[in-house]
Amino acid sequence: MAHVVKKMTNTEILAMKKELAHAVQDKTPPGAVFTAKLNECTVTAYQSGKVLFQGKRAEEASKEFSGQIAPAKDKTKTAKPAHRFAPPENAAELSMIGSDEVGTGDYFGPMTVAAAYVSASQLELVKELGVRDSKHLNDKQIIQIAKELIHTVPYSLLVLPNEKYNDLQQKGMSQGKIKAILHNRALQNVKAKIEGEKLDGILVDQFCEPGVYFNYLTKEKNLLKEGLYFATKGESVHLAVAAASILARYSFLKEMDKLGARFNTVIPKGAGPHVDVKAAELVEKFGETVFDTATKKHFANTQKALNLLKKKRT
Repeated sequence: MAHVVKKMTNTEILAMKKELAHAVQDKTPPGAVFTAKLNECTVTAYQSGKVLFQGKRAEEASKEFSGQIAPAKDKTKTAKPAHRFAPPENAAELSMIGSDEVGTGDYFGPMTVAAAYVSASQLELVKELGVRDSKHLNDKQIIQIAKELIHTVPYSLLVLPNEKYNDLQQKGMSQGKIKAILHNRALQNVKAKIEGEKLDGILVDQFCEPGVYFNYLTKEKNLLKEGLYFATKGESVHLAVAAASILARYSFLKEMDKLGARFNTVIPKGAGPHVDVKAAELVEKFGETVFDTATKKHFANTQKALNLLKKKRT
């Protein structure tokens, strides 16, 4: 069985766990942080910082995440240098477009991708609005800041409905490729809006290696590559990414409210056991079409919800 071992920081492991929330298993081996079962690949992250990818797609899957490949023999080798798409050291002071996505680890609701342009002259204003990493803001703060942002910065917001997401998945498109396509299109939309404005660079909140990102986009007619940078925790590198993250989150919250109104209930976020219970409840009331129209059907939650229903009916 093919395998790849990568060395990751605790932050990178937790980010990966969130990314793979839909596939995380209930049981883990001793010393493991989590185990996730993907299509033809099992990922196990250990407290030591090592992450093991096993299966036919081990090498391909490992490239979608940060971290360094652990050397097989010579442990004295130095880590490879940062990729050539790393942002400049003074990136925080520049005029940039940034992009980020929300909803990829949530079972219910769509994937939302946003891109935003923040010029150097707007940096202080955007800070005053409270823009920072959306993970450190509650929903009320997100909504308040986003309502100001939409009148302050040029942006593009793309929402991928669950029906379309599931259709693309069933046709063999990975979540990583879907994200790459949406990021590329949102960034192009913003770049078109600011034609004539100063633009020092474009920063993508990195969710896979740059080479993998570009491979995902080989069939895209318009590929944005010039002046493109990638960075994990991009929101800490430039406020444009933080702004995009807030706008994407704001859109996701609105879509979840719409979903709740459709089913006359509160739709939970995330992909934990509470989500399985709600999915089983909705399927019992409205039928299995709920999986197609309201969830990311390929998540492990689908089978878990069906198991709950089967157990209830026996």
